[in-house]
Amino acid sequence: MRWRCHWTICKSPARARWCCNSRRDAKPRRRRIEGEQAMIRLQRSIIHGIRAAKTAAELHYYLQNAVELEHATIPPYLTAMFSLKPGYNVEIRQLIHSIVMQEMLHMCIAGNILIAIGGHPQINKPPFIPKYPGPLPMSIGGEDFIVGIEPFSKELVFNTFMVIEEPEDPVPVETPKLAAEDEPDYATIGEFYDAIKKKIKELGDGIFIPATVPKQVLGWFSPERLFPITDVASALHAINIIIVEGEGTSTNPNQSPGNPAHYYKFGEIYYGRRIVSTPDGGYAYAGAEVPYDPAGVYPMVSNPQDYDYQDNTQAKVRVEAFAYSYSSLLNALHQAFNGDPKRIDTAIGLMYDLKVQAVSLMETPVAPGSEKTAGPSYRYVNTQGGMDTSD
Repeated sequence: MRWRCHWTICKSPARARWCCNSRRDAKPRRRRIEGEQAMIRLQRSIIHGIRAAKTAAELHYYLQNAVELEHATIPPYLTAMFSLKPGYNVEIRQLIHSIVMQEMLHMCIAGNILIAIGGHPQINKPPFIPKYPGPLPMSIGGEDFIVGIEPFSKELVFNTFMVIEEPEDPVPVETPKLAAEDEPDYATIGEFYDAIKKKIKELGDGIFIPATVPKQVLGWFSPERLFPITDVASALHAINIIIVEGEGTSTNPNQSPGNPAHYYKFGEIYYGRRIVSTPDGGYAYAGAEVPYDPAGVYPMVSNPQDYDYQDNTQAKVRVEAFAYSYSSLLNALHQAFNGDPKRIDTAIGLMYDLKVQAVSLMETPVAPGSEKTAGPSYRYVNTQGGMDTSD
């Protein structure tokens, strides 16, 4: 145990000033700016539902939602990354790219656990795709927490991305921001995964079906991080990867030495400095600069929709092509997680196509003479492969 110094604000109006309180084992809080939304949380009824589950089948719903949640963050993160012009903001691009790749891994892990206990991930059904702008799956963060499709900005990173990734107990990191308050009626995403871990442990090895191993999606990532789910131990280890890569631990912001968890990587982007250890054993955004040049961001219109574009324009044609490729990607993923895991290779190829198409959109004016450019629309369309449009 050690004494920590963290910034807070006095409760008394007469003493409304910044002060530094030394508190033993003080629970860390994330710093806030005026008007900031609280950390992302979900209703405790979700946690209660997991705890009440008596069979593996009763866990299917929650693991399906885990797959949907991990996917739901990818389009906003990808769009922000794609909106960075080539040759600009290289470090920011690299940080976001590393986060996106891990979100894809986490989606795979959640899907494989669902398969391992007899479930079937539903990926190419319309409800799988969030409505952007709109709430996240399970209304995480509440109906008022809206996630959109927007070009990169530091405000987007702080007010949306860091809120999504904030851990239950953030490691104190020196910043000049105001401390956040707890919301005891709600649970964090970390608690969601902890509840799933506890329920899997309670139900035991008997819920795992050996015959499902060949159906699991493997080989996309290293075997140390993406491995067969065969029993309680492997499932818990896999879920721990999701938690640590996303949140770090309650004592260390790094998921591995020199590699911060998602929340702290976004912090590095927002504060413009790498996170480093301090002489007192703490952490601070005081390392090497993470430069940001606003001129290196495409002027993409926020929350683009295909119906925003005039018919027979280049923007309209390109946004429809993007939606088609995105739907084809979901088809390939659905097939990969439902008996044909080799289809993951097709999905990976389509991901590269999406990158090219997204950048092409962001170089296309929304209308002739407009300074704003088009952007991707993440929606489902019927494809030749048979996009399932049933609910």
